[in-house]
Amino acid sequence: MTNFRLPVSMLLFALPLAGRAQTAPACTAAPLAVGTVAPAFKGKDAAGKPIELKQLLKKGPVVLYFYRGQWCPYCNKQLSQLQDSLQLLTAKGAQIVVVTPETQENIGKTVEKTKAAFPIVQDQGFVIMKAYNTAFTVDPATALKYKGFGVDLQKANASSDDVLPVPATYVIGRDGRIKFTYFNPDYKQRVSVRRIAAAL
Repeated sequence: MTNFRLPVSMLLFALPLAGRAQTAPACTAAPLAVGTVAPAFKGKDAAGKPIELKQLLKKGPVVLYFYRGQWCPYCNKQLSQLQDSLQLLTAKGAQIVVVTPETQENIGKTVEKTKAAFPIVQDQGFVIMKAYNTAFTVDPATALKYKGFGVDLQKANASSDDVLPVPATYVIGRDGRIKFTYFNPDYKQRVSVRRIAAAL
């Protein structure tokens, strides 16, 4: 498994760290390979509706997004753009599922900010994130800096661990295999909706 090294400046969200010593916390997250069988998952969206990969694939391909939280402006921008361009994907029969470690309350804030009309699943225990190799533990020093900027990851995610996902995107074909992967440990870089549409 490939180990990414994530500089602190990439973990913090649009906040300058000039003049501060930076260490690079290890990240063992790595993308699942194209052609592999996508891990099965179940969950519930913000409205309590059951979401299951197996059932979704009966209707069409699935586009699976991971995002960090309502506190991340890059996540909010990506989800807003996804909502604005959603028809590019649904026109090809795609089912959209978005996964986050944040609580239902914070998911509600995300929906308010982005007008998201697609299902957002709270990944309690980081089960889906771990299955898709997007989860990594934020080192204590960086988690403390987050708190200094008003972001308590444990509170935001209702967890005793400081865990975040790499904001990856997977396209899963109707055969249940991964057709496309976008996996960039730099949270500022996100895949465009047009590129996802081209992969469907």
